[in-house]
Amino acid sequence: MGKVAVVTGGTRGIGAAISAELKKNGYTVVANYSSNDAAAQEFSKSHNVGVMKWDVGNYEDCRKHLADIEEKYGSIDILVNNAGITRDGFMHKTTPDMWNAVVATNLTSCFNMAHCVINGMRERGFGRIISITSINGQKGQIGQVNYSAAKAGVIGFTKALALECANKGITVNAIAPGYIDTDMVKSVPEKVLEGIINQIPAKRLGTAEEVAFIVNFLADEKAGFITGSTITANGGQHMV
Repeated sequence: MGKVAVVTGGTRGIGAAISAELKKNGYTVVANYSSNDAAAQEFSKSHNVGVMKWDVGNYEDCRKHLADIEEKYGSIDILVNNAGITRDGFMHKTTPDMWNAVVATNLTSCFNMAHCVINGMRERGFGRIISITSINGQKGQIGQVNYSAAKAGVIGFTKALALECANKGITVNAIAPGYIDTDMVKSVPEKVLEGIINQIPAKRLGTAEEVAFIVNFLADEKAGFITGSTITANGGQHMV
């Protein structure tokens, strides 16, 4: 049995591509999801990936289900924090519930998941923690104060945890995708989508598979000298 990887939000969009890519490359993959049981079960069957449903914004849910995964599949070697939601609105129209939901799922989940696996990784002297942030966590976005703040927080989380773990064989990195060809992006009005693509020097949307390729690269044992990094994948739209 290969190394065990857990991918949050791992049955749809970018997360599904990550789960499939890691599985193809020999990892034992468990994909977390929070809704749409039918889609999750279909993904599990078609890709031979284990799926588990829980709320990554809830620490006790994470602790319980990660313990179940380790009991069934073995120690968790790779953690991919991919789960994310949006609750968009201008600041003056954003409610506390909109703020709290986005921060819990997009940022607090990174703490919840990493906290539950970090001791085991330290004891074994190996681990890969890869978190999906966003171009909007780097440059900000109108109507996404909550989302941009949470995704910027993921970058700070990544840098600090990387420093703590660098001498323990654990790497901690982030990936900041730009606009990716997922159902969520494709659902925006056609003229808005055209405007987005016109702002991208590559003149196209990225693909989920391109993000998954970077995850697989960072998860590899040969990527052990890369830590604390944020890799951008945005077609040149925003350069840091």
